[in-house]
Amino acid sequence: MKRREFLKTFGIGTTALAFPHLLCSKNSQVKTFLKPNIIFILADDLGYNELGCYGQKIIRTPNIDRIAAEGKRFTQSYSGSPVCAPSRCVLMTGKHTGHSYIRNNGNPPGRVLDEDKMLFPGQNPIPDETITIAEILKGGGYATGAIGKWGLGYEGSSGDPNKQGFDLFFGYICQVHAHNHYPRFFWKNGERIMLEGNNRTLTGKQYSQDLFIREALQFIRENNDKPFFLYLPFIIPHLSIQVPEETLNEYKGKIPEAPYEHTSYLKHPFPRAGYAAMITYMDKGIGMIWDLIKELGIDENTLIFFSSDNGPAYDRLGGTDSEFFNSAGSLRGLKGSLYEGGIRVPMIARWPNHIKPGTVTDHVTAFGDILPTLCEITGTHAPSDIDGVSFTSTLFDSGKQIEHKYLYWEFPAYGGQQAVRMGDWKGVRQNMFKGNMNTELFNLKDDIGEKNNVANKYPEIVKKIEQIMREARVPSEMFKFKQLDEQK
Repeated sequence: MKRREFLKTFGIGTTALAFPHLLCSKNSQVKTFLKPNIIFILADDLGYNELGCYGQKIIRTPNIDRIAAEGKRFTQSYSGSPVCAPSRCVLMTGKHTGHSYIRNNGNPPGRVLDEDKMLFPGQNPIPDETITIAEILKGGGYATGAIGKWGLGYEGSSGDPNKQGFDLFFGYICQVHAHNHYPRFFWKNGERIMLEGNNRTLTGKQYSQDLFIREALQFIRENNDKPFFLYLPFIIPHLSIQVPEETLNEYKGKIPEAPYEHTSYLKHPFPRAGYAAMITYMDKGIGMIWDLIKELGIDENTLIFFSSDNGPAYDRLGGTDSEFFNSAGSLRGLKGSLYEGGIRVPMIARWPNHIKPGTVTDHVTAFGDILPTLCEITGTHAPSDIDGVSFTSTLFDSGKQIEHKYLYWEFPAYGGQQAVRMGDWKGVRQNMFKGNMNTELFNLKDDIGEKNNVANKYPEIVKKIEQIMREARVPSEMFKFKQLDEQK
């Protein structure tokens, strides 16, 4: 079925029969389904252990912690990939990286960086026939907005967010552009918006996060009388380390700094304090969004998700210090790795009177599950060819939750990697570009840190996982993976 035919046929559905507990009778003589507003907040390179509600001891995140206290916290939630673009593709399309169109970061041929002309390469665009969450929800009567970093196609391409279901896009279309928090311009619905006082240096007059929050508040005000889907892919705490002085001062002099060899991105004079301050600053903005929702009286009909696109940075890149902050907790690996620290991410969901407050779940879920979950909640229809599984039963503590038979990742970068999660078992392949096809095996129930490779003890489990590694994918013309594409 073609994309337009799908959206026309299945854009609008009904949830009332499937979820009678979502019927709303307030201020009405007749019970009718009240579609919830949905706000999906995505941090950029935020580690599993960088929120207070996940065990962080240094960085303060009181608003996000409160969302967790009033909602449900996921302990085994996975991103779509260990880096930006493919992870966001999985989130938007419901397809894991064995089937998704984007499987690694990368720029289109002929698109080069020219900062003097304010040209950024953009990323390889998802094609027109791609069906995204935004398109489905828009077809179901939702106002749709994306504010922050896109990364799935340059301006005017088939992957332009305005061509992929978003009524509003404001922010960075290219993730290379997003490497500075004081940009010279933003994109808004295809138009460059110049930002006076900014010159892509360490400081400026207009901080990106402030502009994101301002635009988000305006979008909510303009659409509070109808259902809306607001996607907020913030760029905090992605490098460069930059933050307004007022919040920096909350940590400066209170966090010890240490000498290091600086590589890549702008250098901040107080990198540890600056990094912590960035996350706290993001938290304050989330608090402002929450306050407005309550002020407008739409809090009880607004579902909020918070997550991160992948694990935290490595090797003190740009001044980051994941070891100091214990950013990945007891997990092995960081950004760019298919070990747990690169792909296990925080996820929180809150919806008053629907999600039981203060609850924690160890349900194993991944970014591909977001699309079918939102479709089920909103009464819209998910495409039949996705890999995701709805986790509404887990969200609402209602009925039996369908579990994944396995989760799959492939990553044709950082040496070439492949991973499968099957129950408590995790199979990982590393350095595949060098011909290493050996599969490590870990029992995550007993070994969350993936320290003990037990492949030799359980050859039958390894055999099953390697069969999944062969069968759970199709080759990609754009992201060739020789070691996998040629296997039989």
